[in-house]
Amino acid sequence: MRVTTDADVRRVFDRIADRYDDQRRAWERRLFPGSREWAVGQARGHVVEIAVGTGLNLPLYDAGTTVIGIELSERMLNLAPRRVAEAGLGARVELRQGDVQRLDLPDGIADTVLSTFTMCTIPDPAAAAREAYRVLRPGGRFVLAEHGPARNPILRAGMRLVEPLFVRFEADHLTRDPRPYVERAGFRIESVTRTARGVSFRVLAVRP
Repeated sequence: MRVTTDADVRRVFDRIADRYDDQRRAWERRLFPGSREWAVGQARGHVVEIAVGTGLNLPLYDAGTTVIGIELSERMLNLAPRRVAEAGLGARVELRQGDVQRLDLPDGIADTVLSTFTMCTIPDPAAAAREAYRVLRPGGRFVLAEHGPARNPILRAGMRLVEPLFVRFEADHLTRDPRPYVERAGFRIESVTRTARGVSFRVLAVRP
């Protein structure tokens, strides 16, 4: 399968930025209802959100959290401040362009690292998981709402059949299971919930 690079991911998301919100909402209504709300509901304290995109999650955070949102695509990130302003989030949210595989953040800065539908597109998800571990304090949470390989073997085979096209045009690895990357980074997985025939993953992990 084709190997993606940061340049590939940036190009894809710069291209789709203006229609991203509508596309995501349509897919999520069908396959992943409530996943964003669940993920943000697990967030505590100072949050680092990786691949914050256009900021779809930002209005969901409660008043007790502060957020640093990191995004590779400049065009995606340019859309997020409007959402911050509309939600009246003000100084609680800081947006930065950057690479989640090499976070420009100090060790142990975060209480929560949050990822929603991002591990599938990051060129090196193992590096992103290690960075999440590094920036979390001991006892901090890594919260992921992702997609991955279906439980049903026929559906899983179909996903693998079309996956090269999704990787080529959307930088999206359909059957990438997020759990091995999280575990190898050193996290202790506390819970995993799979729905939509196993395609939807909700993972709560803790840095020991």
